[in-house]
Amino acid sequence: MRTMLFLRTHKRPLMIFLTFLLMLSFAGLVFAQEPAATPAPAAAAAAPATDLAKKLDDLDKAAKNAQMSGDNAWMLVSSALVLMMTGPGLALFYGGLVRRKNILGTMMHSVILMATVTVLWAIVGYSLAFGEGSAFLGDLRYLFLNGVGGAPNADYAGTIPQQTFMVYQLMFAIITPALISGAFAERMKFSAMLLLTTLWALIVYFPMAHMVWGKGGLFNATLGGKIPAFDFAGGTVVHITSGVSALVCALYLGKRVGFPKEPMKPHNLVLSTVGACLLWVGWFGFNAGSALAAGPLASSAFVATHFGAAAAALAWLFAEWAHSGKPSMLGAISGCVAGLVAITPASGFVKPMPALIIGAAAGLVCFYMVVKVKGMFGYDDSLDAFGVHGMGGTLGAILTGVFATKEVNDIWMGKPMGMVDGNSGQIVNQLIAAAFAWVLGGVGTFIILKLVDALVGVRVERQDEIEGLDLSQHGEEGYNFDA
Repeated sequence: MRTMLFLRTHKRPLMIFLTFLLMLSFAGLVFAQEPAATPAPAAAAAAPATDLAKKLDDLDKAAKNAQMSGDNAWMLVSSALVLMMTGPGLALFYGGLVRRKNILGTMMHSVILMATVTVLWAIVGYSLAFGEGSAFLGDLRYLFLNGVGGAPNADYAGTIPQQTFMVYQLMFAIITPALISGAFAERMKFSAMLLLTTLWALIVYFPMAHMVWGKGGLFNATLGGKIPAFDFAGGTVVHITSGVSALVCALYLGKRVGFPKEPMKPHNLVLSTVGACLLWVGWFGFNAGSALAAGPLASSAFVATHFGAAAAALAWLFAEWAHSGKPSMLGAISGCVAGLVAITPASGFVKPMPALIIGAAAGLVCFYMVVKVKGMFGYDDSLDAFGVHGMGGTLGAILTGVFATKEVNDIWMGKPMGMVDGNSGQIVNQLIAAAFAWVLGGVGTFIILKLVDALVGVRVERQDEIEGLDLSQHGEEGYNFDA
């Protein structure tokens, strides 16, 4: 009874007291758990930060892989385009320009060099051209392509495998000696041609390629050259050396039997036209590919190449029209090749309008060399390799010093490049590089010719030449009308 009475009397205070106890218990439970729960927000924040860093790293790798894939695809296509310039391009172009009895022998020059230079390049050529040696020649670090694999070489092309860079440069080494064959077509022994071009690649081409494009080369404009000269895709390396060497070959061998009294017209201009068109298309790989990436510079070089060829074709054609009274297909295709030659060193440095000027100038100058100068001096440059490549390359190299601008290719980080930028002194560097290419090509070729002549003889017998090189050198004919 007392207990019941006590509960009734003190019911309200007791309820308040019990409520207070429950609140204390709850508070104690909460505060007891707080220390264990404190790290949770930090861990939760760290996890997203780690995920974000990983995602950014993965995105960066994916972007680099995508760039490498795109650039590599473009460079592989460019390599194929440049190889196409030799075969079938040059083979058809030169093959159609000779007489019928010499078509296979002439085409054989281009085809066999695709094989010969490839082996030479793999063994030692690439290393001599792009190894880090002296100012004149590379070392043997890449002998037998040692160390040339899927990793990029940042000195030359940082977004493509070095193996791709290697094979792209190989295609230039193939076509350059093939160009020389236009001067000695229809009269050189096949054995002499093989020995000549092999030695020429070792003595002339590989050193010149290193001097202009190799790291530390004498004329390299971006990798430590003492006399920086601009040659985007081979004005000095390819065209001046081959063109001057062609002239030396023509003078050393002498004229073809019957030249110039007997007519020696092209036997099939259809073949030559197809070959010239293949050269024009392939030259986009030659020049635009020299950007070594699928970017804006490649587009600029592509446009300059096309504009230069077009302007030269028209200039030669109209000059011929005025001179002889008729425009010819031979004139048109000769003009386009002259323009392609001249724009080669400038293609990655000039704007479209200067490209038109360079092309037009090349069309006129090369036309004059082929039609006038060759006749004045009487040398027998069979397919005008010197008049087009030697003179076109020299003109292009000099005009590159005039029109090169940092607005197209700022390789000197804001400094003026050509005369249009205010650096007229660059023309002097271009002249020095061109003159060096003349001397190396001329003297080197003469020495090689003397050596080859002593070893195997350079010229076929008179009767073999009259019969034609297809039969006398290869035992076959390009056209079998009895079949």
